[in-house]
Amino acid sequence: MFNNSMDTRTALRLAAMCGQSYTQLEQGTESVILPAAYRIVTSIAANSAFGGRELFGFIAESDSQIVIVFRGTSTTSDWISDAIARQTNFPYAKDGGLVHQGFLDIYESARKQIVTAMSKLSPHKQLYLTGHSLGGSLATLCAADLATNTKFRDPSVYTFGSPRVGNTTFAGQFNRKTGPHYRVYNRNDMVPSLPPLVYKSPRTGDLYHYIHVKKAVELDFPTGSFAGNHAVSSYFAELAKLDPKYAKLLCAKTPGFCPN
Repeated sequence: MFNNSMDTRTALRLAAMCGQSYTQLEQGTESVILPAAYRIVTSIAANSAFGGRELFGFIAESDSQIVIVFRGTSTTSDWISDAIARQTNFPYAKDGGLVHQGFLDIYESARKQIVTAMSKLSPHKQLYLTGHSLGGSLATLCAADLATNTKFRDPSVYTFGSPRVGNTTFAGQFNRKTGPHYRVYNRNDMVPSLPPLVYKSPRTGDLYHYIHVKKAVELDFPTGSFAGNHAVSSYFAELAKLDPKYAKLLCAKTPGFCPN
């Protein structure tokens, strides 16, 4: 069911920013297109599963907002990180629960850069975190960290097609500490069903339990393909149906900003 408390215009703007994170990976940060009100503060680089540094997003700000954007999975090495579904302690909160080892490894390799950049920005601005696919899991980890360890309390989080990130304890503390959070997912998209609720390690036989953070915003747009059901452009197109006039204006005002 659609959650009417979610701001559709914010969701559209953030989904488009997620789309720009893929442009960044392919063409460089200088190729990112944002609305005129925003400027990029810094790019975000992180380690892939093989240890190579890759662009994973950026931090942008306007006069009233800060937006941390994380991209999703685009390379084979990222998928290997996704497959590391064993869990480890979330180290940035007391009794923080257990989280996906592969996702945390990527986030930790970018954390210093993010925290340093945020220390130079005003905590009086509204902070948004967003990400698509793997980027949704990174946004979730980052929000839990920043809400606990910085002056940025109650960050707003919008994710699109995010996998599960951690266990019940982690999800509970995330839900308590962060501000409005909307986990937008397509019921036909397989990625949000991963990792499974109970994951058994093929190597050790250990069982790991996963649960989604709140709040779920369900969309239903079967495209006929795995890639289409998961693409950020598909999410944007479906959200655009909820406010077509605004979506058209958003795309027309900043050519190249919206995913297609």
